[in-house]
Amino acid sequence: MATQTLILFGVGGYMLIMVAIGIYASRGTQSLTDFVVAGRKMPLWLCSVSLFATWFGSGTMMGAATAAYDSDLLMMVSEPFGSGLALLLSGLFFARLYRRSRRLTWPEFFEARFGKVAGTFGALADATASIIWLGGILFTFGVLLESLAGMPMAYGIFGGLLVIVVYTMIGGMWAVAMTDFIQMLVFIIGMFVLLFFVLDAAGGWSAITAQLPEHTFRPVPLEHTLSNWVDYIHVWLAMGIAAIASSSVIQRALSARTEGVAQNSFYIAAFGYVTIGLVPLMLGFAATITLPDLANPNAVLTDLALQHMHPFFVAIFVGAILSAIMSTSDSILLAVSAIVSTNLLPLVKERPSEKLRLQVARYAIPVCALMATYVAFNADRVVQVLIDSTAVLLAAVIVPFVLCFWWPKANRTGVLLGMLGGLGAWLTGTILNSVIPADLIGLVVSLIVTVLATLLTQEFDPPRMLTDYDGNPLELKDRFGSLAIRD
Repeated sequence: MATQTLILFGVGGYMLIMVAIGIYASRGTQSLTDFVVAGRKMPLWLCSVSLFATWFGSGTMMGAATAAYDSDLLMMVSEPFGSGLALLLSGLFFARLYRRSRRLTWPEFFEARFGKVAGTFGALADATASIIWLGGILFTFGVLLESLAGMPMAYGIFGGLLVIVVYTMIGGMWAVAMTDFIQMLVFIIGMFVLLFFVLDAAGGWSAITAQLPEHTFRPVPLEHTLSNWVDYIHVWLAMGIAAIASSSVIQRALSARTEGVAQNSFYIAAFGYVTIGLVPLMLGFAATITLPDLANPNAVLTDLALQHMHPFFVAIFVGAILSAIMSTSDSILLAVSAIVSTNLLPLVKERPSEKLRLQVARYAIPVCALMATYVAFNADRVVQVLIDSTAVLLAAVIVPFVLCFWWPKANRTGVLLGMLGGLGAWLTGTILNSVIPADLIGLVVSLIVTVLATLLTQEFDPPRMLTDYDGNPLELKDRFGSLAIRD
């Protein structure tokens, strides 16, 4: 009871601090640009930290630990390595153009090059993926408080969601970025404190690895069957490629002070993500030795904390997981709200005013949050939800997304037919319960149809140029993200 009481008090105090930061940050939020992309003024340190904290959520902390505990290679590949790859590729090929465009959301690129239908489809696909992703994160929140504080899962989900919604609505991107900084510090400290206690109790990492199965750390499937390799490639594509088109991450590049800041923040975040992301894997492996018969592998980290740590340190670790959950959740909500106000609002009201767009962006946040709770109450495993959330992006969006920036010949007809073909193939594969992942089938169909249709329709549907926020042609020179530090 003492541990539960300490945890509840700690969680309550932590929530109040987050709301206070949101109120403080709201002082600089006067326009939609301030609210959505922090007035495009975020410095390198804050942009990098916020990007890392956004991506390093409960999927990495609890999901990766669960995957290691279950010896699930595919899930371990996705977190942290697949997501780390997505960050690296974003910095190399896209970050500079994101910031150079001065836009608010990535579906605006689609609309500029491929028309309103393509832009709307991209907006709906990304919003759907983000809501599913958020549902998986909220599921983690419920598991956390249920296992550690004895609180019913529904209370944990709705209570945590309320706080996240409040400070995100109040302060927008500045609030999200500032809370991300605090949250990053807390969850890094919490994870390393737990790792110290677990390794100390087990006699060190070498003592743990000596008891693990021979092929525990294999980087590729143990059995070289076609099915295993297809699933392996699918995970890399879902988390390492499709996730590039994630609004919550792209927003950081759009919020950066300069192109150099946008580019380098991805590199810093990718390095931090993969290295620090190894800690949950280590903890999951350790739990297979110290806690071999867990009833609920989703709670592996919390069970480790309860077994190896004093109640005071348990409370710190709860704050760490809570930080990871909140840092991702607020970013997702803000990204979806930006899409709603920028890309979807004009469908129902032509040329909405700046004031109306800001209001819609704010009030879209609680609506999207409630939609995500449905996913949360129907989730079984965190990492699997994250992979499922990328299905539409992989099947029908990522091909035109990449071509939008890197293939001058891409046109509206080719992209629309490609997205339709990918979506249709994905739905067909899902209905028929295909052995090959349905979204992977959609990806292949989307690529083939887009390229062929584009080449065959160049004469009557000439490609449009990529443009910036003002409608001017976007300068494409020097768009590759070199490793040089640029400011």
